[in-house]
Amino acid sequence: MANQIGSFFATYPDAEQAREDIANHLKRFWTPSMCKQIAGHVTNSRGGLEPIVESAIKEHLSLLA
Repeated sequence: MANQIGSFFATYPDAEQAREDIANHLKRFWTPSMCKQIAGHVTNSRGGLEPIVESAIKEHLSLLA
């Protein structure tokens, strides 16, 4: 699901804004436990996420954890 969200925002011309909007979307529409789970997934380098999604989560980790 996170990769689908990332695919949508990846079309933005401003990559920085896209990463911010991905993190905000996750925070707004995902449960806190889901946000913590994906933050942990990225922190532990488990892969499987599109680069823009992984970057968004890393850059905005404090918003999601």
